[in-house]
Amino acid sequence: MTEAALLPLAVAIPLIGAALLAVAGRILPRTGCDILATATASAEVVCLALLWPHSRDLATADLGGWPARLGIVLAADPVGAGLALLVAVLVLAVVIYSWRYFDEPVGEHAGAFPALILLFEAGMAGFALTGDLFNAFVFFELMGAAAYALTGYRIEDPRPLHGALTFGIVTSFAAYCSLFGIGLLYARTGELGLARIGPSLASHPTDVLTVVAFALVCLALLVKAAAVPFHFWLPDAHAVAPTPVCMLMSGVMVELGVYGVARVYRVVFSGAGGIPPHAFRTTFTVLGVLTALVGALMCWQQRHLKRLLAFSTVSHVGLFLIGIALLTPAGVTGTAVYVAAHGCVKAALFALTGVLLDRYGSVDEHGLHGRARELRPVGVLFLTGALALAGLPPFGTGLGKALGEEAAGHGHPWLLPAVYVVASAVTGAAVLRAGLRVFFGVGPVPRSRPGEEETTGDGEEPELRAPERTLPLPMTVVPAVLLALAVLVGCLPAVAAALAHGAEVFTDPARYADAVLTGPGTPPEAEATQTTWWTTPGALLGLLSALLATALATAAVLHRGPALSTDHPVVRTVRALRRLHSGHLGDYLAWLAVGLAALCLALVTQT
Repeated sequence: MTEAALLPLAVAIPLIGAALLAVAGRILPRTGCDILATATASAEVVCLALLWPHSRDLATADLGGWPARLGIVLAADPVGAGLALLVAVLVLAVVIYSWRYFDEPVGEHAGAFPALILLFEAGMAGFALTGDLFNAFVFFELMGAAAYALTGYRIEDPRPLHGALTFGIVTSFAAYCSLFGIGLLYARTGELGLARIGPSLASHPTDVLTVVAFALVCLALLVKAAAVPFHFWLPDAHAVAPTPVCMLMSGVMVELGVYGVARVYRVVFSGAGGIPPHAFRTTFTVLGVLTALVGALMCWQQRHLKRLLAFSTVSHVGLFLIGIALLTPAGVTGTAVYVAAHGCVKAALFALTGVLLDRYGSVDEHGLHGRARELRPVGVLFLTGALALAGLPPFGTGLGKALGEEAAGHGHPWLLPAVYVVASAVTGAAVLRAGLRVFFGVGPVPRSRPGEEETTGDGEEPELRAPERTLPLPMTVVPAVLLALAVLVGCLPAVAAALAHGAEVFTDPARYADAVLTGPGTPPEAEATQTTWWTTPGALLGLLSALLATALATAAVLHRGPALSTDHPVVRTVRALRRLHSGHLGDYLAWLAVGLAALCLALVTQT
């Protein structure tokens, strides 16, 4: 099957599946809906697995019979197609994990949840594959609308509803700003196709309109990516969303925001009339470092496991932003490998956290101390995921981290690699600490700190509503398979080599434009020249991160001495940072406005 057929199918398959479930779900039993959803998700994996080899030289498909210069086009390079394939793999894992996720009463619409999951998939796949800026916005909003509904799926509980409303309002406000930025670009160039906006911008000098348009377009992407200070909605949404939804939001949705920033800059704004490379590099490197360190610090402070994992996602988004800000193929390669493995590891950790919520109705690290000793296999998987998050070789997270550190080290011999080590070690340590306490009962029962402002997770409703039954097999098999896939990413040289070639293509906007406008195969094939495999320094830094994570976690669980004084500068700083995460919608919108103003100011002063 040709790419001209596979590209539209990649978007159409989940849409058709969602429509069938919306109709047939009213008459089919729960098992029938699960079979239909699994078959659709499997077909999407097959479609994108067939598409990925075609994307080596940029696969394109004109829609509606219109040529790319006049109409809508889908375009897949190895990075975009690979990200869409990751979406499909994680959606299939979520669908299988959810086989017995809800015990729907007789007569209820059993197909609603899997239909929303497939709509979510259609939006994510379409965003990764579109070559049109306005349709990128449309797919992004389809993704967002499905995510809002999934976050508040338990509508009878006010907490998910509140989290969904906060998520929806914050991201919708950012989306309107993005749409305004698209309008500014259209007014300047008269174009919406990504491949045509860049050359049209080149005929105009870089001015305030260009900078503001770029900042506005990036705003929605950075909010969805949960970059600091646009990240506040993410922990709140993860704390209340169903576990399968968290698996997708942290596993791949936030990464799509990072991908969108890189794609828009590379294809539209990297040439004459756009944003100077040094301005983008400096601004987004600073943003990445801030996101990585704030996310790591907040991750360490959590005892609610879903919030802990959400803040670890924020921290790793910072590392991904650093990778794309380097503006080198090596930086994109490291980020692509890191994203592929991180998505599997993070989805696995959320799936294992869902086991705790199913068994005990809580995800509070302190309250669950030693209670999950009976779930030793689950505990072993949880600790394995923690070490993978820390970058332990041979996991793909370690390989992506190593490649990113090497790329970052060329311009900054120690600073940026140190950020990679610290962020991965602290986030891995926080997950290790929780696993040692909950599954193995290591150390004394933690005492609450005076004046602690923390959502503990106590009293949460068991997600499966039947904690006395035998644990369903998919709830342990799915995370085990996902962790195995993360190992394969780090052990199969062909994966990293393919993504390295994709990075060469991704960083060549002229090649992208030629393929979209005149057809693929016109430019000569670019071969990857950067390192694509383990090096001794990279492996040693991965081991260092894992050892630091282990040391931090061990010290935390065995600590018996007095806590720091409430007047200690470190405690005051952490308390102030925690108070910023107030849960108030007005505060989050204020920070969004502050972040947008800072982004515009940083770019304008360097342009």
